[in-house]
Order: sequence, then structure tokens, then C-alpha cells
Amino acid sequence: RSALDSAIYQLDVWHRVFLSAEDTLRAHEAEDGEEKEMEALFHRLLRMVVSRDERVLKLAEQYLDLPYVLAIGRRTIGSGLIGGKAVGMLLARAILRGADPKWENILEIHDSFFIASDVFYTFLVRNGCWWIRKNQANPNTFLVGAGQARRRILTGVFPEEIKRQFEEMLEYYGQSPIIVRSSSLLEDNFGNAFAGKYDSVFCANQGSLHERLEDFLSAVKTVYASSMSEEALAYRARHGLLDRDEQMSILVQRVSGSRHNKLFFPQVAGVGFSFNPYAWSEYIDPKAGMLRLVFGLGTRAVDRADDDYTRIVALNAPERRPEAAREGAGLYAQRKVDLIDFEENQLVTRDFQDTLEECSDIPVNLFAARDPQLARAARDSGLKPSAARRLNFDALIKQTPFIQDMRDLLEILQTAYDYPVDVEFTANFVDQQQYKLNLVQCRPLQVRSASLQEEVPEHLQRDKILLQTSGPVIGRSRVDPIRRLIYVHPTLYGQLPMRERYAVARLIGRLTALDDDTARGGLMLLGPGRWGTTTPSLGVPVTFAEINTVSILCEIVAMRDDLVPDVSMGTHFFSELVEMDMLYLALFPDQDGNSLNGELIDKAPDKLLELLPDATAFAGMVRVIDSADIVASGRVKLHADSMTQRVICYLD
Repeated sequence: RSALDSAIYQLDVWHRVFLSAEDTLRAHEAEDGEEKEMEALFHRLLRMVVSRDERVLKLAEQYLDLPYVLAIGRRTIGSGLIGGKAVGMLLARAILRGADPKWENILEIHDSFFIASDVFYTFLVRNGCWWIRKNQANPNTFLVGAGQARRRILTGVFPEEIKRQFEEMLEYYGQSPIIVRSSSLLEDNFGNAFAGKYDSVFCANQGSLHERLEDFLSAVKTVYASSMSEEALAYRARHGLLDRDEQMSILVQRVSGSRHNKLFFPQVAGVGFSFNPYAWSEYIDPKAGMLRLVFGLGTRAVDRADDDYTRIVALNAPERRPEAAREGAGLYAQRKVDLIDFEENQLVTRDFQDTLEECSDIPVNLFAARDPQLARAARDSGLKPSAARRLNFDALIKQTPFIQDMRDLLEILQTAYDYPVDVEFTANFVDQQQYKLNLVQCRPLQVRSASLQEEVPEHLQRDKILLQTSGPVIGRSRVDPIRRLIYVHPTLYGQLPMRERYAVARLIGRLTALDDDTARGGLMLLGPGRWGTTTPSLGVPVTFAEINTVSILCEIVAMRDDLVPDVSMGTHFFSELVEMDMLYLALFPDQDGNSLNGELIDKAPDKLLELLPDATAFAGMVRVIDSADIVASGRVKLHADSMTQRVICYLD
């Protein structure tokens, strides 16, 4: 056993059970032990380390064994549970290896450590946050003191014994990049994904041991503090989880990839769904699943990049692109790469073309194709011809076993879970065919499906149509009544200074929060550009917590000619849409099959100042319209068919 193992295996009650289990296992292997005793210790350790959730325990009992759980213990710092994200990753790997021997050769060996849940509670007590944490179980006071708790966490200190174990872990990793990921007890479980609610932090892990330890401690405290964020607490309140024991464990993983001069990144990263809730064509089988692919670190796959695009792949029709019907795939190509820069000792974003200049040792032809337009630009700029490539992943999709392998992987995991799954992964090719896959996350995917039970009325008069669009549309098909519209005028919003656009976002949050529980449903939000953007020049910078009462979210592509809606499949933003059963649609006012009845909206009575008398600065720009004020019957109906990618909203 290594020095790190010995440091972790201190003789408290928790670790004595592990040592007893190791002795029992050795005795059993020597045919001198009792099967019943080993079985009892296995089940006890599962509840101590893996989970207390019955559905997760059932999976763990089926696919894990005592040696596997003991191996987890050797890599655990502190005591307690290792959390949902860590369990999902470990379970998925065990399921795959048990299903087919081929996965033994494809999967990278996971090189992870687990900071168990009791370390979190010890840290809170030591740094004066315990009573604030206890008060968060009350729905009336759950935000009280949260800001103070976050500040105390970020400036807090760890016990020396825990810091010593952190040092030994860092000595094990050397100067390899690592990522510090949230792995709370409720995270990634059945029913609650917590997608994007808690932080993950990349550590370039360069410099002296002291410098690396300080960076690591800062990363751990950042993850701990994210458990007290308003967004995370609001999520727990919305899902009735405030009274559940939500401890924050941490998963520490070696970053997959390789070094290219001063840069480090994997060749491919992405997310995969075993069920595709965005079937944009009749040729797509939702049950076949889908992928969202990026070049470089997977941050651009799971976070909604306002200034870039990714490759969406339907696994039964991988060459059929959702954007093919529009201006062309070139507009939708990934242009920027997230990677680790060793000189800057941090995560950075670089242009793909610039990254290629420093990376001559990767099979770039699998991910990018030569682009004549870029070739001319490169020639005019004096750049190398290798820079004239556009990321499209076409060769990866057509010429390697990667797509079929991912389809098999998702099918195996869904069968084992008896539930759709959502995975995160990286892949690195050693040649044109062989690659290593690092499966870094697996969790149940919240999906809802429905078929339309009602047809759109024939021969609707144009003045009775509020809006119609031909996609993209994300969400289950539905026929729903619209009770209220909140509309942000694209032209007027586009004229606002950037700082005032944040004020509009806060105003939207106040408006969506006015509904009481009995009135919720049928709230439609329409506005320019991207909802939830972090860049106000591209849309309205609301947080998801500010719009979580909305039923239909419509992005009007009218504020900027070069702004194209991003389907955002597989991102944390998308996961929120699916989990809340929210319908997303984009509307191109100047394209066939798209229209917005601005005259009807402008003539309808505006309730903004009645609801918020202090919002006079935004009167006319933000309009609040109740259906009862548009049509005498009070019925405005939305008919959305996600299979045909068509939505029509009309006066009934």
C-alpha cells in the first residue's frame, strides 16, 4: 500500500470497516472466510461510501463488488459518501466492462480521488457556517446568511490532517492538470440533475507543491461555496429538497488529453443522451440518442457558449445536421477551443486556427476539413496552410467506429439504468481508427415525451395568428393555453446601453416571480437574441432562476443579423429546459414559415406598470399582456410539434 493509502486509512470507525473488509476478502481468497460475512460488509460499505438512495444502491449491488468498493476507499480522503457524480462515473464504467470485453480496451483508466462528504461538514463547523447551513432547511429563510456563508467558506481553513492528505494526492498527480468537480449527495441522482448548479474548477497544477496546494485549496473552497449560491438554493427549494441532507463531496480527476508545447487538451469532448428529445427530422429516431461534440475541453459542450457553436449528432442519422436547412454548416462551426495553458497556469480560450499552429501531432483531419475561404484568408495573412481548416467532425463520424461505439455505450447504460442517461466524455485518437474514451460522468436524463392530441384549426386568419415558427424547437410536443405574455421589444432593447440591459433582466425576474403557485403555467417569454446569455450584446442576461416559472421561451432573431440561435443540446441550460418541461423555440421574423404579429402585441393593453409601478423607465420596451385582454374568450393557444419543428400560437 502506498504512503497515500496509509495516510487515508487512519484507524477511525469508518476506516476500521474498510480494514475489516480487506481482511475478510483476503481470507475469502485463501478459502478461509465466510461468504455471508463478506456479503454483509459489502452492503455496509455501499451505504457508507456509495449512496443511501435505494435505486442507486440496487445498481451498485448489481454491478459493483467488494474489491471495487475497497479500491474506492483507498482513494478516499476523509470519511463519508463520495457523492452522486463520482458514483455515476464509477457505476457506468463497471456496467460497460461487465457488458462487453471491448470496453476494457477502449476506456481510459479513471485516475480519480474522492473527498468524502464528512470533510465538507467538518469544514463548515470549523469556519462558522454550521448554523447558517441549518437554517437553509426552512423555505422561509433558506437565503438568509447565504452570502455570509460563501464569504466564510472562501476564506476558510482546513484541518492540518486533511491538508496533508491533499498534499500527498498532489504529489501523486505530479504536475498533471486536474479538475475539481462537485459531487454532492443529491447530484446526478434520479429526478434531480443539479446540472450546472455547482461549480467545477480546472487546476493547471503547475509550480511548486506549495503553489499547487494553494490553487487546489482555492478550487475546493470554490466548489464548497457554490453549494450556498442563490441559484443552487433556489433549485433545491423549487424541487422540495431543502430538508434533504445535501453534503458536498468532491471528485478530483486527472484531466484527459495530452500536451502540445505549452497547451493541454483532449482531442474530442462532449455529452451524449441515450434519448434524443430534439428530433428535428422525420429521419431521426429519438431512441437512438444524440451527441454534442467539441474539440478541446468539454466546457464548451456543457456550458452555453454565446459566441460559438458545436456539432450536434443524431446517432441513427449522424450526417443529418439540424442547421442544414439554413445558410450552411460553415456558420455553425466551432471556432474557439477551451484548453489549459501551462505558461498562464489556467484554463484559457483560444481560436481554433491559432491552436492548430502549435499542434502538429494530432490527427486533425478527423475533426476538421480544409475550407477554401479560410485558405484564401490564411494565404493573404501569411499563415500556414494547416490553419485553413473548419471544425466539422465529418471524418470522425464517417470513417471511425466512434459513433457506433457511442450508440452502443448509451444503449448499454440505458438498459442497465432502466432509464435514459446523460453522459460526459473525452476521446483521444492514437491513429485514424483507435482511440481511448474517458467517461467522466453518467446520470439519469430527465425526459418527457407526448404526442399531439389536437390539430391546428384550418384556415386561420392572419390577424388571429400571434406567432409561428419552423424551428428550432426543443421540448415535448404540446397544445397548451397561454395565460400571459412577457415581451421584450427587440429594436428598443437593441438601443439600450449594456449596463441597462442587466436592469431589464432583473425586471424580467421580478415579473416572472409575481405568479403564485395556483396561477402558474401558461407564461410565455419572448425577447431578442439569447435568453440566459452572459453577454448582454447577444440577448437578455437573465439567470435561469429568474425565468424558472416560464412555460414557453421564445428567442426572436431580430436584434442582430449575425446572431444565430444555438440549439444548446446537452448544455446545462438545455438540461434545465428539459427538467422544467419548458418549451424552447427560435423565431426568424424574415424567413418563410416564421412570423410575429407585432401589431397585435402593440395594441394589447400593457399591464407592466400595473404590476410594477416603479418600472416606468422600461414602459413600452417590456410589455406584459394577459390573454384575456387580447381576445374576449381569454383563450390564446400554442400548438407545438417538435417532430415537424413547427409552432403556431393563435387566438382561439
